[in-house]
Amino acid sequence: MSHENLLGGPAPTLLPDDAADAEARAALADGSSVRDAARVAPAASLVWALLAEEALRDTGDPVAAYAYARTGYHRGLDALRRAGWRGQGPVPAAHVPNQGFLRALLALAEAAEAIGEDPEAERCLQLLADSGTSAEEVAALR
Repeated sequence: MSHENLLGGPAPTLLPDDAADAEARAALADGSSVRDAARVAPAASLVWALLAEEALRDTGDPVAAYAYARTGYHRGLDALRRAGWRGQGPVPAAHVPNQGFLRALLALAEAAEAIGEDPEAERCLQLLADSGTSAEEVAALR
């Protein structure tokens, strides 16, 4: 089986269904708060993305949002690398286990912009595009 897609690029990276985000989703579905879910599954990008989104939306604290989002982004990079990602290629947003990483990446772009770190915001948005998605598609997952 080839590891390249029909366009000659890397195959899409799909995080495993049983990755840390699955544990976080289960905790949230059982009624845990996002903070409690972070304690249950600290390696889950999703919980850090949710905390970042909350800090941006509800508390207006872009510095906290930046820290949460950066944590989720790095947790996601670790998971993607374990799944075979080599820094490029599609990370489909339609694949639920990928969504925590993508949401953390978008929140990082938004928080970076809010604190005036424009090069970081642009880099994050470019990584979303390079991953085969857009800020709009990822925002729709919220």
